[in-house]
Amino acid sequence: MAERMDTSDFDDNMSEDSFPLQEDLTCPICKGVFRDPVLLPCSHSFCRECLEKCLQQRQRCPICRVECKEQQPITNRALNYACESFLKERVLFKPAPKQPLATAEHCPQHRLEFTLFCLTDEEPICVQCVAQNGHGSGSHELLPIAKAASFCKEELGHNVQVFESKLDSFMKTKNNFCNTVECIKHQAREAEKMIKAEFERLHKVLETEEAVRLKVLADEERQKILALDNMIAKISNDIQAMSDNIDTIKTEMGDKDILFLKKYSDLTMRAKLTWGNPQHPKDTLLDMAKHVGSLGFKIWKDMQTHINYNPVVFDPNTSSPWLALDPNLTSLKGIQEEVAVAPANPERFDPCVFVLGNEGFTAGRHKWDIIVGDTPKWILGVCKESLIRKKTFTVSTKRGVWAISHSEGIYSVMTPERKELKVEKPPERVRVSLNMDKSEVSFWDGETSKHLCTLTCQFNEKIFPLFGPGIHGTPMVLAPGKISIHTS
Repeated sequence: MAERMDTSDFDDNMSEDSFPLQEDLTCPICKGVFRDPVLLPCSHSFCRECLEKCLQQRQRCPICRVECKEQQPITNRALNYACESFLKERVLFKPAPKQPLATAEHCPQHRLEFTLFCLTDEEPICVQCVAQNGHGSGSHELLPIAKAASFCKEELGHNVQVFESKLDSFMKTKNNFCNTVECIKHQAREAEKMIKAEFERLHKVLETEEAVRLKVLADEERQKILALDNMIAKISNDIQAMSDNIDTIKTEMGDKDILFLKKYSDLTMRAKLTWGNPQHPKDTLLDMAKHVGSLGFKIWKDMQTHINYNPVVFDPNTSSPWLALDPNLTSLKGIQEEVAVAPANPERFDPCVFVLGNEGFTAGRHKWDIIVGDTPKWILGVCKESLIRKKTFTVSTKRGVWAISHSEGIYSVMTPERKELKVEKPPERVRVSLNMDKSEVSFWDGETSKHLCTLTCQFNEKIFPLFGPGIHGTPMVLAPGKISIHTS
């Protein structure tokens, strides 16, 4: 292809009246003489570079809007040669003054001011585009520029509001995640302190147990050795006496016959003296079986008095922000101000003032006691795992909650009809007994073992203990369970 000439000077200074062919050789996009022209299937030609820029935004012909997504433009060699010949001949003529180019407010194809906006194609157009480029068909919706701008701004305003709402939601979620991170750090610090404190306490218990056992061992050792030392001393005295007696008899036997015979009677008596043979007593050795036999088990058994066992403890991750739990997770009470460190995790009850037990059940029999004391208001029972957490709800068996309640001296079974529960004496300790195999939950007076009521249902998912102490200052406490050791 022949070397391309720079046409900028000619385009800036030549008029269409001076060169009648220039309009036919002008790119409708850049308004300059074609440079490396290409031909679309719709027969329109453009500079290759200009067309590539337009096709990046929309796969349509810039003039007739015919889609050309899959068709590749071909080089218009005839037009290219004509443009090069025109440029060579135009240098012989004096350029005319430059005609002003179309601005951003003018149609690049017709050089007319934009007066309409096509909502269908989402682009501004001139009156000539309506007639020539198909915008005048009934399928295209046209609006004046001012009205279209107002309409489009309103539409975008709605979208911006949606984005702003979503942005606000994202910001709240981010803040909640940040609060969760801080809560995790706080939980880790508290757990670490409690673990260290508990092990330090148990270490002291073990050290005390060790000292006691070592003292018992040392006492037995001292007593056994003292008893044997006394026996050894006695035997030593007997040995000395026997030696002295033998030496005396031998000395007297060495005297003259008359003297010996005079002393014979005494010597005979001395020679007949007897000492009982020393016997090795029983239980002189240490009782090793008592001191070291099954030592670990004995220590563990003795540790029971220093360890509390709770069949159920509270799960702080489900606790309402209006509840305060003690570090051991066995006591809680309602508070008037929301807990600062309480991220809105999915498991947490909010706004309902509840907390779940730490473990859910799918089988077996389970029971736990709650000390309610003189708490003026409470709800106790069990609930299904899928119980709603983030909305208020009516406590009922239909909601998946099987519970009893106390409010202002009235005890109720939390069925849809709210059956009143008659009690002879207000229970200060309530026992909840869950039998998953029989699909029933029973309530008892924990002090008198008097049966209060039993609810039955087909449990089809994991069941959790549920506690609702209400918002007041009286704590609700989980009673420790009994520890028993069975050996075989």
